Amino acid sequence: MKIRLGTFNLFQFARPPYSWYTKKEKFNDRQWEEKTTWIKEQIHKMDCDIIGFQEVFSKDALEELVKELGYAYFATADEAKLSTNNPMKYITTTVAIASKYPIVNLQKVRPHTPSLKSHTFKGHFTFSRLPIKATITLPDRQELLVYVCHFKSNRDNAFEYVFRQEHNLAHKKDLVFQTLTDKHSVALQQRLCEASSLFFDIHKSKNKPSVLLCDLNDKEFSLTIEALSNIKYHDNHRKESYLLEDASYHYTPEVYNPHPEAKEPERKATSYFLGKGNVLDYIFISKHLSKTHEEHIAEVTDYIVLDEHLQGKPDGSLLTSDHAQVVCELTFNKRSTQNLCH
Repeated sequence: MKIRLGTFNLFQFARPPYSWYTKKEKFNDRQWEEKTTWIKEQIHKMDCDIIGFQEVFSKDALEELVKELGYAYFATADEAKLSTNNPMKYITTTVAIASKYPIVNLQKVRPHTPSLKSHTFKGHFTFSRLPIKATITLPDRQELLVYVCHFKSNRDNAFEYVFRQEHNLAHKKDLVFQTLTDKHSVALQQRLCEASSLFFDIHKSKNKPSVLLCDLNDKEFSLTIEALSNIKYHDNHRKESYLLEDASYHYTPEVYNPHPEAKEPERKATSYFLGKGNVLDYIFISKHLSKTHEEHIAEVTDYIVLDEHLQGKPDGSLLTSDHAQVVCELTFNKRSTQNLCH
């Protein structure tokens, strides 16, 4: 059995005559037709069974679109809010999930109070976009726990550290926690609280195969990813172990007739800022779906980034998207795995 999952930031999905954030920011009917036609084409290219969406304002319009394409099941965890002063203007966005297989349960992801305290968060905490936590029944009655999230938007400034693979957890925490103490990056603090809350929610269901489809608004090797996936981030006395793993690390595309001096290809950017590419969109998997773990029930057999619309136009377009779409294929073992789901 093969299952394909994707994450798709739709970039201001607001059906006219509604606007987003300001009265002037809205599509006319011709632009909306062009945008939705492109989205349908991209979904066909993704060829997924399950897709997580970000930047959804008009959820009813999205539900109509995906059901037309064969996704019988659709859900959101929240609704985008309209301005009290202008009922035709959206002031918040939300995430959504579309599936060809039954969504049998939806649950709320709640803030993790100890994490808020450890990150010195003051005041009332809410997710910038409430995550989706959906249980989906796959063929052969296999259950998969699927999360969809969109973390607090990044703010590029001197305190948004860019880390590399060689930087260890202690180094990252030393730099970033001093920044939080000095209150230099409120957006980063929010993301770390969101990531930590999501970590503890997923940890409660650690015996279930799980997938996270997300726009993290943070870069590869960031501390946000450590907070989301690394047990040692939350408890320094625990042996370092990862609750989630970046699916891209588990797939290497086959190279035909490789040049002997060819370098390993760089990971594709999924978003650009001032012409510089970054990886912001990810698919994470639990150990059950990684062949590096002895008791795995599936493995990653494909991982692609659809970025043609960003080639030559890195900032994207409102009529397409400013993010690439990410797709991961999982191939399940033939043996029965029902005991992992109960």
